[in-house]
Amino acid sequence: MSSGGNTTTEFLSAVKQTVQTLTTTLRPWSSFLDLTALSLPPSVPDATTRLTQNLTHFLANYSLLFSLFLLFPLIPHPLSLLAILALLLAWLSLYFSRDGPLSLSGFLVPDVAVLVALLAATVVVLAWSGVWARLLFAAAVGAAVLGLHAVLRSTDDLVADDLEASPYRDLLSDDEEKGPGAAL
Repeated sequence: MSSGGNTTTEFLSAVKQTVQTLTTTLRPWSSFLDLTALSLPPSVPDATTRLTQNLTHFLANYSLLFSLFLLFPLIPHPLSLLAILALLLAWLSLYFSRDGPLSLSGFLVPDVAVLVALLAATVVVLAWSGVWARLLFAAAVGAAVLGLHAVLRSTDDLVADDLEASPYRDLLSDDEEKGPGAAL
């Protein structure tokens, strides 16, 4: 019994650590939603640069919003919502939060078998719940809206933020007094 409780405690600890990591990587919403930073990119290469830089810089914010886009179509279907949440917990506990190999009754289960089983369970749950089309539509709308935001949001103010957080800020800085060769 204590080993089952210990496993549950370890799982909850891993989930708590994942949530804490996500919340610490969230960028300020005031910066994310800054309307003065929205503008049309002057060219296609600039648009792709904005897309990649914004997706990298605001990854946690975009992930949270995309999850909400997927959650909204499930609200009128509570059984489907519970089934998908159970599936999410299965993915977290059996695939993403594991440190070592999965062991069932003393037998080691290969990662490929766990992945195939979880993918099959995902297909079964989506087919049973009948919300796969709604989730697909929500994913498409969410990707379009968030992609549009990433293209329209200027990245000019993000360089300074990324430079301050970088462990290489002294090497990347234009200020010559802070550089490693300043004493030369």
